[in-house]
Amino acid sequence: MIISDKLNEIVVRYEEIMNELSDASVGNDPSRLTDLMKEQAELRPVVETYETYKKAGKDEEEALWILDNENDPELRTMAKEELSESKRLMKETEDRLNILLLPKDPNDEKNIIMEIRAGVGGDESALFAADLYRMYTNYAVRCGWKTELVSFNENGLGGFKEITFMITGQGAYSRLKYESGVHRVQRVPETESGGRIHTSTATVAVMPEAEEVDVVINPEDIHWDVFRASGNGGQCVNTTDSAVRLTHYPSGIVISCQDEKSQLKNKDKAMKVLRARLYELELEKKHSEEDDLRRSQIGTGDRSEKIRTYNFPQGRVTDHRIKLTLYKIDSIIDGDMDELITALSTADQAAKLLKMNGDVA
Repeated sequence: MIISDKLNEIVVRYEEIMNELSDASVGNDPSRLTDLMKEQAELRPVVETYETYKKAGKDEEEALWILDNENDPELRTMAKEELSESKRLMKETEDRLNILLLPKDPNDEKNIIMEIRAGVGGDESALFAADLYRMYTNYAVRCGWKTELVSFNENGLGGFKEITFMITGQGAYSRLKYESGVHRVQRVPETESGGRIHTSTATVAVMPEAEEVDVVINPEDIHWDVFRASGNGGQCVNTTDSAVRLTHYPSGIVISCQDEKSQLKNKDKAMKVLRARLYELELEKKHSEEDDLRRSQIGTGDRSEKIRTYNFPQGRVTDHRIKLTLYKIDSIIDGDMDELITALSTADQAAKLLKMNGDVA
């Protein structure tokens, strides 16, 4: 269902932006120029798709006119072909426009901070947490994103009791926001001598990186402790007080960071994690006030929701939210996640379209 008034407003706004960009004075205001170019980039796909839709509509009208008024067999054959193609193109572009008109998640283009914590299963859950960390970092490499370790707590067997890291790259949150929740693994643990299949879990949290303008933090609400880092990291890391522990009194959040050799860099990372966690708390509060919206979305934030099972004996990965099973567990764990993530995104768009059409009706 095409909302013509909305689309016409977008076309008018796009033309206004183009006119402003052609004004030489705009070049003297870098901030204004950046804002205009960003808005232009966001509107261009809508405008171009709408133009294609309207042209297909005109082609359909012309084909129908020929079929109603011409007797020439060759013309009529061409008109029938044109009519079929224009109808196909109109349906295709209408579907595309409906998706483009969905409300944008303001966090979609943001970088993210991910936290993976071992759950039920002892050492095996820590090893599974390490597998998930490898999966996401490999996926980031495939997408051309950068990853940066913030903090971690190892279990001595190569697993992580918990690990926090950043992923920087365009659209990182839009692709990985569906990963928050409980991930379950079913396999024979390396620590199991009897060969029995165990079920373990790990929890993933995906938080959009928050800017200082997104979250206001009073410096007086923060207490810093500095200490000597432990574990791997080189001689300098282990012999200087470079590690930091941040305590935020109002929320009770405590963050430790020791990955960098520089105390200042560790403090900067800790502040980024704090802003992200506080921003996530605000988002959760907002979502709880928008129950209808939450019900219309694929899960994107509830850490207690069991979202996926990785069954190694059967070689399958099952996402319980969209009832999708893929028999390619090795490649997924190696970071080949596009098919899975695209299916989640498509299902989310379909749910939102259904809700939007219901609201319009």
